[in-house]
Amino acid sequence: MHEMSLAEGVLQLVEETARREGAKRVKLVVLEIGRLSSVAPEALRFCFDMVVHGSLADGAALEMVDVPGEGWCSSCAVAVPMAELYGSCPACGGHHVRVTGGRDMRVREIEIE
Repeated sequence: MHEMSLAEGVLQLVEETARREGAKRVKLVVLEIGRLSSVAPEALRFCFDMVVHGSLADGAALEMVDVPGEGWCSSCAVAVPMAELYGSCPACGGHHVRVTGGRDMRVREIEIE
């Protein structure tokens, strides 16, 4: 389950930021998760709840924002929505689609006190 290592990485980033800002605790973490990122949101939530125990983020709320997949079809020269990583273009049916969005996961916001 790679979500555990992702949760540990998020916690490390959150704690570094909180310490740098002189925070006593983390109240909220907002993550953007792309639909094409191969991250299972519920598994990530479970892992996050486990790794934050005893940390500055213990008890912090985790909010996950869904980021849709996007691509560029070189056959019909249009930006297209993508539901899967290696899908076809919904406009022309071709397979010359390059992913341009929705593959990433990033910390968008941290609320501290």
